Amino acid sequence: MRISVLLLFCCSIIFVSCSPYQKVYSGDDTGAKYVFADSLYKIGKYKKSLKLMEQVVPAYRGKPQAERLMFMYSNTFYELGDFYLAGYQFERFETTYPKSDSVEVAAYRSAKSYYELSPKYSLDQKDTEKALEKLQSYINNYPDTPYREETNALVAELRGKLERKDIEVAKQYLRISDYKPAIAAFDNFITDHPGSEFRKDAFFGRMDAQYQLAINSVPTLVEERLIEAKGYYNGFVKYYKDSDLKEDADKILNDINKRLNKKEPTS
Repeated sequence: MRISVLLLFCCSIIFVSCSPYQKVYSGDDTGAKYVFADSLYKIGKYKKSLKLMEQVVPAYRGKPQAERLMFMYSNTFYELGDFYLAGYQFERFETTYPKSDSVEVAAYRSAKSYYELSPKYSLDQKDTEKALEKLQSYINNYPDTPYREETNALVAELRGKLERKDIEVAKQYLRISDYKPAIAAFDNFITDHPGSEFRKDAFFGRMDAQYQLAINSVPTLVEERLIEAKGYYNGFVKYYKDSDLKEDADKILNDINKRLNKKEPTS
């Protein structure tokens, strides 16, 4: 029984080593490697195709087949989910073949590769900012692209991620009672993200942070800071008087008025 298993194993090794792919891969025929890589690429055998392409890419630089080969090479990384290399190789393709019929697709997939590299909002957003830059550049360069709707959706998603990052940073300052940085962060958010879904939270958070700063200040600074918090309340209700945070904002205002010895209406 052991002999039969060993024989079968040896036969399998011989079969694999003598397979057409292995012969081409181990051989010196560059043309055969290109043709085999192309055939494997067409049927979605990207890993095997890539191994052959890696052998022949240097040999085809400057030749008529190079344009198609380099697009396949770039797209193979894309299909395999290696988005760092896909983005880089598609960028090279754009630069090398700016008049290619495939350059628009290459530009889109390069930008989409950077989108795929964008991490969750709580992490560093350097790749997200790079992806936004690439996607916006793509839209600018190809305003009539059939991918415009999808690209705009990707841009909106990434902007939302940056907004979420910024609002959470501001809220974290407030949670740890670091009020001055919290006020500055909420202020910056309002300026930087005028159309954000989190803008309401920024207006409320700024008021709350200023109020907390005031009531935790030395006596000589309390009144001045309460008045400023009241101004932030007015800014909040100007835009969000019907929001779900209005009741909480009114409670803060009532306490501000009591501390200032005023009896102004809360709405």
